[in-house]
Amino acid sequence: MFALVLHSHLPWLANHGRWPVGEEWLYQSWAGSYLPLTTMLSTLADEGRTNLLSLGITPVLAAQLDDPHCLSGMHHWLGNWQLRAHEARDRGLARREHRAAAGSLETFEKHWRHGGSALFRSLIDARAIELLGGPLAHPFQPLMDPRLREFSLTEGLSDAEARWGTRPSGIWAPECAYAPGMEKGYAAAGVTHFMVDGPALRGDTTLARPVYDSDVLAFGRDLKVSYRVWSPKSGYPGHAAYRDFHTYDHATGLKHARVTGRAVASQDKAPYDPEAASAAIDKHVVDFVDSVRRRLREESSRIGRPALVVAAFDTELFGHWWFEGPIWLERVLRALPEAGIDVGTLADARSRGYVGAPVELERSSWGSGKDWRVWAGDAVQDLVALNEEVVDTALRTVDAGRGAASNGRPELRNPVNDQILRETLLAIASDWAFMVSKDSAAEYARRRAHIHAHALREIADAATRGHDVRAAELAAQWNRADGLFPALDARRLRRDRPQGGER
Repeated sequence: MFALVLHSHLPWLANHGRWPVGEEWLYQSWAGSYLPLTTMLSTLADEGRTNLLSLGITPVLAAQLDDPHCLSGMHHWLGNWQLRAHEARDRGLARREHRAAAGSLETFEKHWRHGGSALFRSLIDARAIELLGGPLAHPFQPLMDPRLREFSLTEGLSDAEARWGTRPSGIWAPECAYAPGMEKGYAAAGVTHFMVDGPALRGDTTLARPVYDSDVLAFGRDLKVSYRVWSPKSGYPGHAAYRDFHTYDHATGLKHARVTGRAVASQDKAPYDPEAASAAIDKHVVDFVDSVRRRLREESSRIGRPALVVAAFDTELFGHWWFEGPIWLERVLRALPEAGIDVGTLADARSRGYVGAPVELERSSWGSGKDWRVWAGDAVQDLVALNEEVVDTALRTVDAGRGAASNGRPELRNPVNDQILRETLLAIASDWAFMVSKDSAAEYARRRAHIHAHALREIADAATRGHDVRAAELAAQWNRADGLFPALDARRLRRDRPQGGER
């Protein structure tokens, strides 16, 4: 059996800059990946195809796809794309981009006007996809205080249930990060399966594996198959015929060139040729299907029973980074069954018994080195220290406020405590350390972490000093600045140490 898993995630970007990092990142990914992906899945669902893939959507991305400000901004961005197409000097490029923008505008106005939740719910209800959830704000879970880790996960699963009418039983853990003992927290939250990278299972990803003595299964990404697509040296997106991500017309922002060659300078790249790109897509569909078939046969022979192959990618690869990706993906999902390959979701694999012997998982991630260096290495020690300070301040303040307010009476909801936890989770998002370690908009990432840390400190200081009115004013002001996760309720933060701590 073959299972495709996609992980959809962006940090909270609304009202935090526009270009080159900020809302533009959201709108580019929305137009390039989320619109064509959902259109493709809806088309296949209308044909009666089911269990196509497991789709992870993080709560922080889902919040943006439903947010009125982001929806308005996206509509404006699509209209601006159409206007930019009119300004292109190359008539072929202008016509091509105008058609693409017009089609995206029509799709957005017809299916996305009221947010993404209704659209994704229709795919879930049609059994086209398995929804994978995750914790609020995409934290690096192994480095979190266990209480906050549990709170973030359960709130994230509840957020998914509120949006889509179903509580996910599977998750894509942020960064595929794991520490021994986390399976206990997963079991307590109702999580039955999660993703890890292939090396976490010592490369043997042919079956899901129960973690330690729990019933929680770890599915591993098959690197041999996944790297056919996503390898910096030999992956499909680097083919000469595909549209080049880094080369664009500075007057319009439109991308007009093909990769041409890895060593070719931007100004020397050849014009994009859609027919040549389509031929390359067909070639790579055949190659991928052959690779999956070969891998399934090899692994089934090796283990003496039917094997599972899981290929996993960031959703944003398809369309945003690799322009032709959504077309390739649709053709692959059609070609695999035609080649006699059984396609299903992770939940399908679990229910159909693709399960092996228990495994004692060690610390891991899907980052560089497959360890935690990206999020806890020398380059980000300042953020590690900031996160520890922020979490300690938040938990001490919330705990003190809850103790003072209860006095044996039912605990009332406290917007100050809610906002303290909201800012804390935004401050410790895994994205900031990743961007610093990879030197990708590092200044923006550090600024974002410190903005939310400042908000937390400001609210907590007023609350600690007993300035209740001022604390409430600050909490309301900071909440208006971002306005996400309105259902977050600090009363659900456990007072005692939960299950799921380090072994």
